[in-house]
Amino acid sequence: MTPALELRHYGHDDLPEIRQTLIDVHADVHADRMADDEFRQKFPWFVDHWGGNPGFSCVIAHDGDEVVGFAYGAPGAEGREWWREHLDPAPEKARTFHFSELMVRERWRKTGAAERLHRALMDSRDDDLTVLLVDVTHPKVEALYESWGYRRVGEDQPFPDSPVYAVMVADLPLS
Repeated sequence: MTPALELRHYGHDDLPEIRQTLIDVHADVHADRMADDEFRQKFPWFVDHWGGNPGFSCVIAHDGDEVVGFAYGAPGAEGREWWREHLDPAPEKARTFHFSELMVRERWRKTGAAERLHRALMDSRDDDLTVLLVDVTHPKVEALYESWGYRRVGEDQPFPDSPVYAVMVADLPLS
């Protein structure tokens, strides 16, 4: 059952207001792995990186006073679509939204909250395409994104200490 969620939209200028909320939800979601996973410990840097983009877009879901989860990303710089190397031929469409994070706290998993967050973020975009990365050791997450219209186009390891990710692309607007 999908809870009655309030979805709030935020942008680049809102980062100081929402930054700690994003970090706190991440810490809650990954509490069992944070101490041993140096890559996950870098999450505040990623929040600042993505939030520093003037096109940063974020949706945070609330159930009453509790934060359920969030989804965020930012448009890619034209000509710097790193994912295009995985497609031959690359699509003519150029405007790409880089969907960076989707996190839902344990209590609200399997309620439809993730899809609602994702849809709220993507429906607010006027880009041509969206791209995301999914850890290849999480096939159920990859299958979920496929059910939402994404297709796997390759694999990438963007940082030496990061996992290997499936590169997934979808046309916008999502069907």
